[in-house]
Amino acid sequence: MRLEGKIAIVTGAGGGFGAGIAERFAAEGARVAVVDIRREAAEAVAAGIGPSAIALAADVGAAADVDAMVAETRARFGAPHILVNNAGTTHRNRPLLEVTEDDFDRVFRVNVKSIFHAVRAAAPLMRDNGGGVILNVSSTAALRPRPGLTWYNASKGAASLATKSLALELAPWKVRVNALCPVMGATGLLEEFMGVPDTPENRQRFIATIPLGRMSTARDIAAAALFLASDEAEFITGIDLPVDGGRTA
Repeated sequence: MRLEGKIAIVTGAGGGFGAGIAERFAAEGARVAVVDIRREAAEAVAAGIGPSAIALAADVGAAADVDAMVAETRARFGAPHILVNNAGTTHRNRPLLEVTEDDFDRVFRVNVKSIFHAVRAAAPLMRDNGGGVILNVSSTAALRPRPGLTWYNASKGAASLATKSLALELAPWKVRVNALCPVMGATGLLEEFMGVPDTPENRQRFIATIPLGRMSTARDIAAAALFLASDEAEFITGIDLPVDGGRTA
């Protein structure tokens, strides 16, 4: 059990990559707070995991919700050792001048401001507990952006740069901070990322840009998250880890 005795918070865990991460962490011995803005989705994932998981509803862009998420986890399980900032969203793939201010604000609120709130709430507890791990789910968009997603790309660039800066600033507290950079996966946001209907033909256009010939899966991302969260990665901090089938090579 690579996470035996660890307590983890995973946001955006009601489906997709977040659910995969929560399930893998629990299978490796962690107790997991499954957090999602959709309470029923969080409850379904937590129920599937069993007694080692709790379901929490939170809007990760709201400080009060994030504070409550961390406080509830601490009350029921203890201080978190691992925080995975996975919750994310996008604007639809379209020319940048067609992206509205509301789209921009929503994307940066969920993809960037959420990290601000979560780190402020969880990092002091990790410090007082002797250290911890923060994983930010960024994207290959931060490393090799696609056209039509400029402001989403920018939000993930912010997440990746924040990861590096946080790693430096939190190192004296023995808190490691790393970013995962998945390539496009078959999640609920796929059609928004593509900007065209989700058909086999349109999927193939994007798959053709990935050298290993497929999209990422929750299993891929969970495996990478497990490694970075485990003691096996105790000397790794401040990196972007592409999980991308060679897309950014």
